[in-house]
Amino acid sequence: MPESNQLVLVTGGTGYVAGRCVAELLKNRYQVRTTVRTAAKHQVVRDAVATETDPGDRLTFASADLTHDEGWDAAMAGVDHVLHVASPMGLGGAGAQVLVDTARGGTERVLAAAARAGVRRVVMTSAANASSPSSYAEEGVTDETLWTDPEDPGLIPYRRSKTVAELAAWDFAAAHPDGPEITTVLPGAVFGPLLSDTTIGSVGIIAGLLTGRIAGIPRIGLEVVDVRDLADAHIRAMTTPEAAGERFLATGEFMWMADIAEALRDELGSAAAEVTTLQLDDEAVRKAAETDSSMREILPGLGRRSLHRTDKARRVLGWQPRSGREAVINCARSLIAHGVVPATTA
Repeated sequence: MPESNQLVLVTGGTGYVAGRCVAELLKNRYQVRTTVRTAAKHQVVRDAVATETDPGDRLTFASADLTHDEGWDAAMAGVDHVLHVASPMGLGGAGAQVLVDTARGGTERVLAAAARAGVRRVVMTSAANASSPSSYAEEGVTDETLWTDPEDPGLIPYRRSKTVAELAAWDFAAAHPDGPEITTVLPGAVFGPLLSDTTIGSVGIIAGLLTGRIAGIPRIGLEVVDVRDLADAHIRAMTTPEAAGERFLATGEFMWMADIAEALRDELGSAAAEVTTLQLDDEAVRKAAETDSSMREILPGLGRRSLHRTDKARRVLGWQPRSGREAVINCARSLIAHGVVPATTA
């Protein structure tokens, strides 16, 4: 059992993954502070966490934004460890370079403030697609030694932003040897149960299938990890001495989208009545991508079975994730329970 007086800062507490990290840390008796952009979000986070555990007075808040220096020194005051989970997903059409610059700048702000505060370790959420063949042209199984080329012109903005931000973290560590220890966690597609309906993150894919908004299934494969297991990986990366200075892939079971749809229909019965069985051929997807930017973003992975090894996380951290199927089904049931999928659909 950890010392209850240890204070952990989690960035971006309203997020799907960050909120789960907050809840799991509280369950493990840590003191937790989380950053939000405005005080209006305090109760939103507290209510979400309360569905899992009573936060009591062990949960506090700090106002800080990845795009501004203000607030970060106050957020870091007295902090032992940081889980830097927050990352920009999109900036209202501001442009790809703005997304990249925000991710990198936010990481540098967090690390600089952590160094000034004497934080012991920062665990940063990166992404498995920062450790993947840049073009996905070759199938295979890769590990943490591989880096995505951030200069590849074919990278979608989000993937470039995650890669550049993680590189910035390691550059900071090299330039500040007396600063906090750095560890990065690289997840795959994150599904699993929600804490609330305010931020659904990547589980929008499951919601789209359940409601029929996704009317056809492209040949896209995902390495599905349960959000609870991802939070567990972060906490293990924070507490395991041997994790300092290491990257850890936290991907899960590989599932084609057709496998996900089949699992939903098998397990949920009438609640999955709207889940399509129509599989799109690759040419139809390419045609749709001519006018649909969301379809364009999946083209590099179309039909590819690119996998990542998680041996290192299992060996060093003792990490044991759930099956992808379990994550998918629990995610779907949670979406229904929270009303994200209308009762008339489910």
